[in-house]
Amino acid sequence: MHTKCCKQLSCLWVTLQSLIFVIYTQENLIGTLLAIFGNLLVSISVSIQKQSHVALAGNKDPRHYYYTKSWWSGLMLMVLGEGALFVSYAFAPLSLIAPLNAVSVISSSILGFLFLREKWKAQEFLKRYILTFLGCVLTAGGTYLFVTFGPNSHEKLNAENIVKHVIGWPFLLYLLLGIITFCLVLYFYKQRDANYLVLILLLVALLGSVTVITVKAVSGMIVLSILGPLQLSYPIFYVMFICMVATIVFQASFLAQASHLYDSSLIACVNYIFCTTFAIVAGAIFYQEFYHEDVLHICMFLLGCTICFLGVFLITKNKRKLKGFEPYVTMDMVKGMTCDICWAVQPDYNGSFSYGALENNDSVASVPTLLVVEMYRCLL
Repeated sequence: MHTKCCKQLSCLWVTLQSLIFVIYTQENLIGTLLAIFGNLLVSISVSIQKQSHVALAGNKDPRHYYYTKSWWSGLMLMVLGEGALFVSYAFAPLSLIAPLNAVSVISSSILGFLFLREKWKAQEFLKRYILTFLGCVLTAGGTYLFVTFGPNSHEKLNAENIVKHVIGWPFLLYLLLGIITFCLVLYFYKQRDANYLVLILLLVALLGSVTVITVKAVSGMIVLSILGPLQLSYPIFYVMFICMVATIVFQASFLAQASHLYDSSLIACVNYIFCTTFAIVAGAIFYQEFYHEDVLHICMFLLGCTICFLGVFLITKNKRKLKGFEPYVTMDMVKGMTCDICWAVQPDYNGSFSYGALENNDSVASVPTLLVVEMYRCLL
Protein backbone atom coordinates (compact mmCIF):
# COMPACT_ATOMS: atom_id res chain seq x y z
CA MET A 1 0.00 0.00 0.00
CA HIS A 2 2.78 2.38 0.93
CA THR A 3 4.66 1.56 -2.29
CA LYS A 4 1.53 2.18 -4.37
CA CYS A 5 1.00 5.60 -2.77
CA CYS A 6 4.63 6.54 -3.38
CA LYS A 7 4.30 5.60 -7.05
CA GLN A 8 1.15 7.70 -7.40
CA LEU A 9 2.84 10.68 -5.77
CA SER A 10 5.86 10.25 -8.03
CA CYS A 11 3.64 10.17 -11.13
CA LEU A 12 1.80 13.28 -9.93
CA TRP A 13 5.09 15.09 -9.31
CA VAL A 14 6.41 14.17 -12.78
CA THR A 15 3.17 15.35 -14.37
CA LEU A 16 3.40 18.66 -12.50
CA GLN A 17 7.01 19.11 -13.62
CA SER A 18 6.09 18.37 -17.23
CA LEU A 19 3.22 20.85 -17.14
CA ILE A 20 5.40 23.61 -15.69
CA PHE A 21 8.13 22.85 -18.24
CA VAL A 22 5.64 23.27 -21.11
CA ILE A 23 4.42 26.52 -19.59
CA TYR A 24 7.98 27.71 -19.02
CA THR A 25 8.68 27.51 -22.76
CA GLN A 26 5.91 30.10 -23.38
CA GLU A 27 7.31 32.51 -20.81
CA ASN A 28 6.11 35.96 -21.85
CA LEU A 29 2.65 34.84 -22.94
CA ILE A 30 1.96 32.84 -19.79
CA GLY A 31 3.34 35.55 -17.52
CA THR A 32 1.24 38.24 -19.22
CA LEU A 33 -1.94 36.17 -19.06
CA LEU A 34 -1.34 35.32 -15.40
CA ALA A 35 -0.79 39.00 -14.56
CA ILE A 36 -3.97 40.08 -16.38
CA PHE A 37 -5.97 37.27 -14.77
CA GLY A 38 -4.58 38.09 -11.32
CA ASN A 39 -5.35 41.81 -11.62
CA LEU A 40 -8.90 41.05 -12.71
CA LEU A 41 -9.45 38.69 -9.80
CA VAL A 42 -8.08 41.18 -7.27
CA SER A 43 -10.32 43.97 -8.60
CA ILE A 44 -13.38 41.72 -8.52
CA SER A 45 -12.56 40.53 -5.00
CA VAL A 46 -12.12 44.04 -3.63
CA SER A 47 -15.39 45.15 -5.23
CA ILE A 48 -17.23 42.17 -3.72
CA GLN A 49 -15.79 42.86 -0.27
CA LYS A 50 -16.65 46.54 -0.49
CA GLN A 51 -20.18 45.66 -1.58
CA SER A 52 -20.42 43.42 1.49
CA HIS A 53 -19.39 46.30 3.77
CA VAL A 54 -21.86 48.73 2.18
CA ALA A 55 -24.69 46.19 2.28
CA LEU A 56 -24.18 45.63 6.01
CA ALA A 57 -24.16 49.38 6.63
CA GLY A 58 -27.23 50.04 4.49
CA ASN A 59 -29.29 47.28 6.12
CA LYS A 60 -28.07 48.20 9.61
CA ASP A 61 -26.93 44.63 10.02
CA PRO A 62 -25.17 44.22 13.41
CA ARG A 63 -23.02 41.35 12.11
CA HIS A 64 -19.33 41.85 11.46
CA TYR A 65 -18.20 41.67 7.84
CA TYR A 66 -16.27 38.42 8.37
CA TYR A 67 -19.54 36.61 9.07
CA THR A 68 -20.81 37.20 5.52
CA LYS A 69 -20.33 34.74 2.66
CA SER A 70 -19.67 37.51 0.15
CA TRP A 71 -16.70 38.84 2.11
CA TRP A 72 -15.13 35.37 2.29
CA SER A 73 -15.80 34.83 -1.39
CA GLY A 74 -13.95 38.06 -2.11
CA LEU A 75 -11.08 36.95 0.11
CA MET A 76 -10.74 33.65 -1.75
CA LEU A 77 -10.71 35.42 -5.11
CA MET A 78 -8.08 37.82 -3.77
CA VAL A 79 -5.83 34.97 -2.68
CA LEU A 80 -6.14 33.37 -6.12
CA GLY A 81 -5.45 36.70 -7.83
CA GLU A 82 -2.40 37.49 -5.74
CA GLY A 83 -1.13 33.95 -6.29
CA ALA A 84 -1.44 34.37 -10.06
CA LEU A 85 0.35 37.72 -9.89
CA PHE A 86 3.12 36.24 -7.78
CA VAL A 87 3.69 33.37 -10.22
CA SER A 88 3.58 35.69 -13.24
CA TYR A 89 6.85 37.32 -12.16
CA ALA A 90 8.62 33.99 -12.63
CA PHE A 91 7.64 33.75 -16.31
CA ALA A 92 7.76 37.26 -17.77
CA PRO A 93 10.10 40.27 -17.48
CA LEU A 94 9.53 42.61 -14.58
CA SER A 95 9.13 45.58 -16.95
CA LEU A 96 6.26 43.80 -18.66
CA ILE A 97 4.35 42.71 -15.53
CA ALA A 98 4.51 45.97 -13.54
CA PRO A 99 2.55 48.22 -15.99
CA LEU A 100 -0.20 45.59 -16.22
CA ASN A 101 -1.51 46.90 -12.91
CA ALA A 102 -3.47 49.26 -15.18
CA VAL A 103 -5.81 46.32 -15.78
CA SER A 104 -6.96 46.60 -12.16
CA VAL A 105 -7.70 50.31 -12.65
CA ILE A 106 -9.83 49.61 -15.73
CA SER A 107 -11.70 46.73 -14.12
CA SER A 108 -12.25 48.69 -10.89
CA SER A 109 -13.72 51.56 -12.88
CA ILE A 110 -16.08 49.25 -14.80
CA LEU A 111 -17.09 47.30 -11.69
CA GLY A 112 -17.68 50.51 -9.76
CA PHE A 113 -20.06 51.71 -12.48
CA LEU A 114 -21.90 48.37 -12.53
CA PHE A 115 -22.33 48.35 -8.75
CA LEU A 116 -23.91 51.82 -8.85
CA ARG A 117 -26.86 50.43 -10.88
CA GLU A 118 -27.92 53.90 -11.91
CA LYS A 119 -30.11 54.74 -14.88
CA TRP A 120 -28.96 57.66 -16.99
CA LYS A 121 -30.12 59.32 -20.13
CA ALA A 122 -27.65 59.20 -23.02
CA GLN A 123 -26.58 62.84 -22.66
CA GLU A 124 -26.17 62.60 -18.87
CA PHE A 125 -24.22 59.37 -19.20
CA LEU A 126 -21.79 60.82 -21.76
CA LYS A 127 -21.35 64.00 -19.75
CA ARG A 128 -20.57 62.14 -16.55
CA TYR A 129 -18.51 59.21 -17.81
CA ILE A 130 -16.85 60.44 -21.00
CA LEU A 131 -13.49 60.90 -19.28
CA THR A 132 -13.67 57.45 -17.73
CA PHE A 133 -14.51 55.88 -21.08
CA LEU A 134 -11.70 57.77 -22.81
CA GLY A 135 -9.28 56.80 -20.04
CA CYS A 136 -10.21 53.12 -20.37
CA VAL A 137 -9.66 53.25 -24.14
CA LEU A 138 -6.27 54.93 -23.75
CA THR A 139 -5.22 52.50 -21.02
CA ALA A 140 -6.24 49.49 -23.13
CA GLY A 141 -4.37 50.88 -26.14
CA GLY A 142 -1.26 51.60 -24.09
CA THR A 143 -1.41 48.11 -22.59
CA TYR A 144 -1.47 46.60 -26.08
CA LEU A 145 1.57 48.66 -27.09
CA PHE A 146 3.82 47.86 -24.14
CA VAL A 147 2.86 44.18 -24.18
CA THR A 148 3.59 43.95 -27.93
CA PHE A 149 6.88 45.84 -27.80
CA GLY A 150 7.95 44.85 -24.29
CA PRO A 151 11.23 43.05 -23.55
CA ASN A 152 11.38 39.41 -24.64
CA SER A 153 14.57 38.32 -22.87
CA HIS A 154 14.05 36.40 -19.65
CA GLU A 155 16.73 34.41 -17.89
CA LYS A 156 16.23 31.51 -15.52
CA LEU A 157 16.42 32.86 -12.01
CA ASN A 158 18.68 30.46 -10.19
CA ALA A 159 20.60 31.45 -7.08
CA GLU A 160 23.88 32.01 -8.93
CA ASN A 161 22.36 34.45 -11.40
CA ILE A 162 20.62 36.39 -8.65
CA VAL A 163 23.81 36.69 -6.60
CA LYS A 164 25.63 37.85 -9.72
CA HIS A 165 23.05 40.60 -10.24
CA VAL A 166 23.09 41.62 -6.57
CA ILE A 167 26.87 42.18 -6.49
CA GLY A 168 26.96 43.82 -9.93
CA TRP A 169 27.99 47.46 -9.97
CA PRO A 170 24.81 48.74 -11.78
CA PHE A 171 22.55 47.48 -9.02
CA LEU A 172 24.90 48.54 -6.23
CA LEU A 173 25.01 52.06 -7.67
CA TYR A 174 21.22 52.10 -8.04
CA LEU A 175 20.81 50.82 -4.48
CA LEU A 176 23.17 53.48 -3.11
CA LEU A 177 21.35 56.30 -4.90
CA GLY A 178 18.00 54.85 -3.81
CA ILE A 179 19.04 54.69 -0.14
CA ILE A 180 20.34 58.27 -0.21
CA THR A 181 17.15 59.52 -1.88
CA PHE A 182 14.96 57.56 0.53
CA CYS A 183 16.76 58.97 3.59
CA LEU A 184 16.53 62.55 2.31
CA VAL A 185 12.83 62.27 1.49
CA LEU A 186 12.11 60.55 4.82
CA TYR A 187 13.96 63.35 6.65
CA PHE A 188 11.86 66.08 5.05
CA TYR A 189 8.67 64.06 5.55
CA LYS A 190 9.23 63.27 9.24
CA GLN A 191 11.40 66.11 10.55
CA ARG A 192 10.23 69.04 8.42
CA ASP A 193 6.54 67.97 8.24
CA ALA A 194 6.62 68.01 4.43
CA ASN A 195 3.42 65.97 4.04
CA TYR A 196 3.29 66.31 0.29
CA LEU A 197 1.70 63.46 -1.63
CA VAL A 198 4.60 63.32 -4.06
CA LEU A 199 7.09 62.77 -1.23
CA ILE A 200 5.01 60.06 0.49
CA LEU A 201 4.44 58.14 -2.74
CA LEU A 202 8.07 58.58 -3.70
CA LEU A 203 8.93 56.64 -0.54
CA VAL A 204 6.41 53.98 -1.57
CA ALA A 205 7.87 53.77 -5.08
CA LEU A 206 11.47 53.49 -3.85
CA LEU A 207 10.45 50.63 -1.56
CA GLY A 208 8.35 49.16 -4.36
CA SER A 209 11.33 48.94 -6.70
CA VAL A 210 13.06 46.70 -4.16
CA THR A 211 9.83 44.75 -3.60
CA VAL A 212 9.37 43.80 -7.25
CA ILE A 213 13.01 42.76 -7.56
CA THR A 214 12.73 40.46 -4.56
CA VAL A 215 9.30 39.12 -5.57
CA LYS A 216 10.60 38.15 -8.99
CA ALA A 217 13.65 36.47 -7.44
CA VAL A 218 11.61 34.52 -4.87
CA SER A 219 8.96 33.50 -7.39
CA GLY A 220 11.56 32.49 -9.97
CA MET A 221 13.53 30.35 -7.51
CA ILE A 222 10.39 28.58 -6.28
CA VAL A 223 9.27 27.72 -9.82
CA LEU A 224 12.78 26.63 -10.76
CA SER A 225 12.91 24.41 -7.65
CA ILE A 226 9.75 22.66 -8.80
CA LEU A 227 11.26 22.06 -12.24
CA GLY A 228 14.35 20.31 -10.92
CA PRO A 229 17.39 21.88 -9.22
CA LEU A 230 16.45 22.95 -5.70
CA GLN A 231 17.07 26.65 -5.07
CA LEU A 232 15.54 27.01 -1.61
CA SER A 233 18.69 25.82 0.14
CA TYR A 234 20.67 28.90 -0.93
CA PRO A 235 20.91 31.81 1.56
CA ILE A 236 20.08 34.35 -1.15
CA PHE A 237 16.51 33.00 -1.29
CA TYR A 238 15.88 33.84 2.38
CA VAL A 239 17.60 37.21 2.06
CA MET A 240 15.28 38.08 -0.81
CA PHE A 241 12.25 36.77 1.07
CA ILE A 242 12.98 38.87 4.17
CA CYS A 243 13.55 41.99 2.06
CA MET A 244 10.28 41.32 0.24
CA VAL A 245 8.24 41.08 3.45
CA ALA A 246 9.91 44.11 5.04
CA THR A 247 9.39 46.41 2.04
CA ILE A 248 5.76 45.30 1.67
CA VAL A 249 5.03 46.19 5.30
CA PHE A 250 6.61 49.65 5.03
CA GLN A 251 4.86 50.32 1.72
CA ALA A 252 1.47 49.54 3.24
CA SER A 253 2.29 51.81 6.18
CA PHE A 254 3.14 54.81 3.97
CA LEU A 255 0.08 54.23 1.80
CA ALA A 256 -2.12 54.17 4.89
CA GLN A 257 -0.62 57.49 5.99
CA ALA A 258 -1.26 59.00 2.57
CA SER A 259 -4.88 57.80 2.62
CA HIS A 260 -5.55 59.91 5.74
CA LEU A 261 -4.27 63.07 4.04
CA TYR A 262 -5.28 62.91 0.38
CA ASP A 263 -8.02 61.76 -1.95
CA SER A 264 -7.85 58.05 -2.72
CA SER A 265 -8.25 58.47 -6.49
CA LEU A 266 -5.36 60.92 -6.60
CA ILE A 267 -3.25 58.47 -4.58
CA ALA A 268 -4.13 55.64 -6.96
CA CYS A 269 -3.10 57.67 -10.02
CA VAL A 270 0.20 59.02 -8.69
CA ASN A 271 1.10 55.73 -7.03
CA TYR A 272 0.56 53.78 -10.26
CA ILE A 273 2.74 56.18 -12.24
CA PHE A 274 5.54 56.27 -9.66
CA CYS A 275 5.60 52.55 -8.86
CA THR A 276 5.45 51.50 -12.51
CA THR A 277 8.26 53.87 -13.47
CA PHE A 278 10.53 52.71 -10.66
CA ALA A 279 9.68 49.05 -11.34
CA ILE A 280 10.67 49.41 -15.00
CA VAL A 281 13.93 51.10 -14.03
CA ALA A 282 14.63 48.40 -11.43
CA GLY A 283 14.00 45.64 -13.97
CA ALA A 284 16.21 47.34 -16.54
CA ILE A 285 19.08 47.72 -14.05
CA PHE A 286 18.89 44.55 -11.96
CA TYR A 287 17.73 42.01 -14.54
CA GLN A 288 19.07 43.89 -17.61
CA GLU A 289 15.77 43.31 -19.42
CA PHE A 290 16.38 45.86 -22.19
CA TYR A 291 19.95 44.78 -22.88
CA HIS A 292 19.16 43.05 -26.20
CA GLU A 293 16.26 45.28 -27.28
CA ASP A 294 16.51 47.72 -30.20
CA VAL A 295 15.69 51.42 -29.94
CA LEU A 296 12.36 51.15 -31.78
CA HIS A 297 10.99 48.52 -29.40
CA ILE A 298 12.12 50.53 -26.37
CA CYS A 299 10.52 53.73 -27.69
CA MET A 300 7.23 51.97 -28.49
CA PHE A 301 7.25 50.33 -25.05
CA LEU A 302 7.74 53.70 -23.35
CA LEU A 303 5.03 55.23 -25.54
CA GLY A 304 2.62 52.51 -24.44
CA CYS A 305 3.44 53.15 -20.78
CA THR A 306 2.94 56.92 -21.24
CA ILE A 307 -0.46 56.35 -22.86
CA CYS A 308 -1.37 54.10 -19.91
CA PHE A 309 -0.35 56.83 -17.48
CA LEU A 310 -2.59 59.32 -19.29
CA GLY A 311 -5.48 56.86 -19.32
CA VAL A 312 -5.20 56.15 -15.59
CA PHE A 313 -5.03 59.90 -14.93
CA LEU A 314 -8.29 60.48 -16.82
CA ILE A 315 -10.05 57.60 -15.04
CA THR A 316 -9.05 58.76 -11.58
CA LYS A 317 -9.68 62.41 -12.40
CA ASN A 318 -13.29 61.62 -13.22
CA LYS A 319 -13.63 59.56 -10.02
CA ARG A 320 -12.52 62.55 -7.95
CA LYS A 321 -15.54 64.43 -9.23
CA LEU A 322 -17.96 61.66 -8.25
CA LYS A 323 -19.01 60.79 -4.74
CA GLY A 324 -19.65 57.07 -4.63
CA PHE A 325 -21.19 56.94 -1.13
CA GLU A 326 -22.98 59.65 0.84
CA PRO A 327 -23.20 58.81 4.55
CA TYR A 328 -24.95 62.04 5.58
CA VAL A 329 -28.59 63.09 5.37
CA THR A 330 -29.35 65.92 2.94
CA MET A 331 -32.50 68.04 2.87
CA ASP A 332 -33.56 66.74 -0.56
CA MET A 333 -33.78 63.22 0.91
CA VAL A 334 -36.84 64.17 2.97
CA LYS A 335 -40.01 62.89 1.32
CA GLY A 336 -42.23 65.63 -0.06
CA MET A 337 -39.62 68.38 0.32
CA THR A 338 -38.46 70.36 -2.69
CA CYS A 339 -35.76 72.98 -2.61
CA ASP A 340 -33.49 74.72 -5.08
CA ILE A 341 -30.47 74.58 -2.78
CA CYS A 342 -30.20 71.55 -0.49
CA TRP A 343 -27.25 71.10 1.79
CA ALA A 344 -26.16 68.44 4.24
CA VAL A 345 -27.59 68.57 7.76
CA GLN A 346 -24.33 67.15 9.10
CA PRO A 347 -20.82 68.31 8.11
CA ASP A 348 -19.67 67.49 4.59
CA TYR A 349 -18.13 64.09 3.95
CA ASN A 350 -14.39 64.63 3.63
CA GLY A 351 -13.15 61.08 3.25
CA SER A 352 -13.56 59.80 6.81
CA PHE A 353 -16.60 58.72 8.78
CA SER A 354 -16.88 60.72 11.99
CA TYR A 355 -19.69 62.93 13.24
CA GLY A 356 -23.04 62.24 11.61
CA ALA A 357 -22.01 58.94 10.02
CA LEU A 358 -24.00 55.71 9.99
CA GLU A 359 -24.37 53.90 13.31
CA ASN A 360 -22.50 50.77 12.27
CA ASN A 361 -19.76 52.56 10.41
CA ASP A 362 -17.23 49.97 11.58
CA SER A 363 -18.50 47.75 8.79
CA VAL A 364 -18.06 50.38 6.08
CA ALA A 365 -14.96 50.34 3.92
CA SER A 366 -13.52 53.80 4.55
CA VAL A 367 -10.98 53.51 1.77
CA PRO A 368 -12.51 53.43 -1.73
CA THR A 369 -11.92 50.57 -4.12
CA LEU A 370 -9.12 52.14 -6.15
CA LEU A 371 -6.97 52.83 -3.09
CA VAL A 372 -7.54 49.33 -1.70
CA VAL A 373 -6.44 47.86 -5.02
CA GLU A 374 -3.30 50.01 -4.92
CA MET A 375 -2.54 48.87 -1.37
CA TYR A 376 -2.85 45.26 -2.48
CA ARG A 377 -0.44 46.06 -5.29
CA CYS A 378 2.18 46.25 -2.55
CA LEU A 379 1.89 42.49 -2.26
CA LEU A 380 3.36 42.13 -5.71
